[in-house]
Amino acid sequence: MTSSSGASRRQVLAVAAAAATAPLLAGAPARAAESKGNASTTWDLTVLGTSDTHGNVYNWDYYQDAEYDDSKHNDVGVAKLATLVNQIRAERKGKATLVLDAGDTIQGTPLATYYAKQEPITATGETHPMANAMNVLRYDAVTLGNHEFNYGLPLLAQWIDQLGFPALAANAINEKTGKPAFLPYVIKSVDVGGHGAPKLNVGILGLTNPGVAIWDKDNVAGKLVFADMIATAAKWVPIMRERGADVVIISAHGGDSGTSSYGSELPNENPVALIAQQVPGIDAILFGHAHNEVPEKFVTNTATGEQVLTSEPSKWGQRLTRMDFTLAREKGRWKVVAKRATLLNTNTVVEDPAVLAAVRGQHTKTVNYVNQVVARSSVELSAAESRYKDTPILDFINHVQTEVVTAALAGTAYAGLPVLSIAAPFSRSAVFPAGDVRIRDVAGLYVYDNTLEAVVLTGAEVKAYLEYSAKYFVTLPVGAAVDPATISDPGVPDYNYDTLSGVDYDIDISKPVGQRITRLVLPGTDTPVAADAQFVVAVNNYRRSGGGNFPGIVKTQVYNAQQEIRQLLIDWAQAKGVIDPADFSVPNWKLVRAGVPVF
Repeated sequence: MTSSSGASRRQVLAVAAAAATAPLLAGAPARAAESKGNASTTWDLTVLGTSDTHGNVYNWDYYQDAEYDDSKHNDVGVAKLATLVNQIRAERKGKATLVLDAGDTIQGTPLATYYAKQEPITATGETHPMANAMNVLRYDAVTLGNHEFNYGLPLLAQWIDQLGFPALAANAINEKTGKPAFLPYVIKSVDVGGHGAPKLNVGILGLTNPGVAIWDKDNVAGKLVFADMIATAAKWVPIMRERGADVVIISAHGGDSGTSSYGSELPNENPVALIAQQVPGIDAILFGHAHNEVPEKFVTNTATGEQVLTSEPSKWGQRLTRMDFTLAREKGRWKVVAKRATLLNTNTVVEDPAVLAAVRGQHTKTVNYVNQVVARSSVELSAAESRYKDTPILDFINHVQTEVVTAALAGTAYAGLPVLSIAAPFSRSAVFPAGDVRIRDVAGLYVYDNTLEAVVLTGAEVKAYLEYSAKYFVTLPVGAAVDPATISDPGVPDYNYDTLSGVDYDIDISKPVGQRITRLVLPGTDTPVAADAQFVVAVNNYRRSGGGNFPGIVKTQVYNAQQEIRQLLIDWAQAKGVIDPADFSVPNWKLVRAGVPVF
């Protein structure tokens, strides 16, 4: 996406010197005189936290064209969050209350996609719906998540400009200057209310996810580098304390598992517990990225023995973190004497009308767009069984990807190579109904904004890739009961299980991981795939750039036209007019045990 001249002037890489040397202070940093009241007097601070809202404003499922609902009757959206926030602000009127977000904001729904792709804010100048919604809620700061980088730096810069509050990412570094590319932190000077207390200075440090360097390599390579989150916290927390922060809170877009989906290639993807443990001077961490519910977890800092409060508020606006801090004055300084956290459920409140009004036109435009009919399906196609059976609806993805890459490589040195294709079961609920298929149905099948690429793999690399993918399944010995609900390893998400078209293969789930591809042959034959055979493999940009840490796939592309896969599926359906499995369904893989099909 090309930048407008205005966006260029605001280019996120051109960080102001103030960001690194004199970060924003919301109010005077000087300490007022200490209260001469009773020494036992305490004050309190409440910090509210959201994360991974992923483009959800209304409590709406654009794929179902209906109010959002799930098996636990969760609700979603910033409008629901705003109602909870406003209730707490009213309850605490006159007392210090801050609202933070830990990232992944502008990607994840057709609403967000529409204003990045169909009518991008960089072209129209329109305010992004997530800026409209969050400005009504009146956040104090947002941390950039990895998905903020999905649509390129110009769009990110424009969205940041539209916010009425700062966007933070201390460990996103301008590669040319070595300085922070975004504001590292802010210090908010707040009135705790009553007893003649001096102002309380709350430092908020933002940390984004180092995985951006892999997942959005095309957008950030040569422009940004992403430093270790632990080391970055260790650098900035003392500086924030020196510059007047009485309380230090980190807003981090990373989980707390201590593991990474990409292995050890980059700094840790989920280091929140390690940050709390290793970096002194932190009072609490609001975190996200993993989409987990962590109401309250304390981590002991090994250097100080202090308990660091951590909390993660699930995803999509389903939960709101509430952190409460009790403070006292000791020797002229503020001291946190107690802290706790809990999660509030947004399904207990109605949507805030002001947030709904701010985004109503954009929501309506998105609903109208996704309800456009693109084709008719001859039969119903469902993804419900795609994780463990070869289904026509995933074959549809692979067929379109294969067709596009084959056509693009015609007349090139790669034209004679067989084309394989990779697809993952992103959604268990995706369905093409018999009859009219709409944009929302296709978007519900392919929920990510991935683009199509292709690389060359050998037969040996194809087998290694499939072996890695097959770790998705738990080991089930011959004769053991098979339940589709528990057939997969809960530690491996559905989007990290890939199926492959263009070769025939069996996955033996009774065998150990790494020994499960017991049959890998050329299509329709019994001829084994030779280790030195060469194939062009169509793959999405997330996987090709290292997402999921699959072996062999991170290499130079032989095709990369920056075409969005979801749009390619829509275009194919529109051109054909009819989606008929007879045109693309080729059963080529199955789960077995000792050669006997599982299903």
